Amino acid sequence: MFTKKKENDFGVLETVIGPESVLQGTIRSKNSVRIDGKLEGEIAEANGVIVGEKGQVQGDIKARTVIVGGKVTGNVTATHNLEIQSKAQVYGDLHSALLTIGEGATFEGNCVMSTEKDKVIEMDVESRRR
Repeated sequence: MFTKKKENDFGVLETVIGPESVLQGTIRSKNSVRIDGKLEGEIAEANGVIVGEKGQVQGDIKARTVIVGGKVTGNVTATHNLEIQSKAQVYGDLHSALLTIGEGATFEGNCVMSTEKDKVIEMDVESRRR
């Protein structure tokens, strides 16, 4: 019934919010978090965050690596890399060193890409693809 913690690209996947679950509050994890249900709150810190295709987050996300496949309404800060997949919807500001936005994704907000401590690339983007 209970299995060992699962390794992935982000280290250990420790927390999963299932598709029929709604969580309100703040998540802090030294490992990775996957959201397939709904989070009304924030992920204040985590090694990795995955928002599945059916997942929804209403709040800010701060992590080393973030992959968004569902819907995020809030600011996303990824200290390493951020991937917005083709079916994702993101409404908020992005801040990351590496950014990938899949064709067909919806993104409304501002983007700051920090490639080095003193070198910042800023973009003001409003795009909708369907």
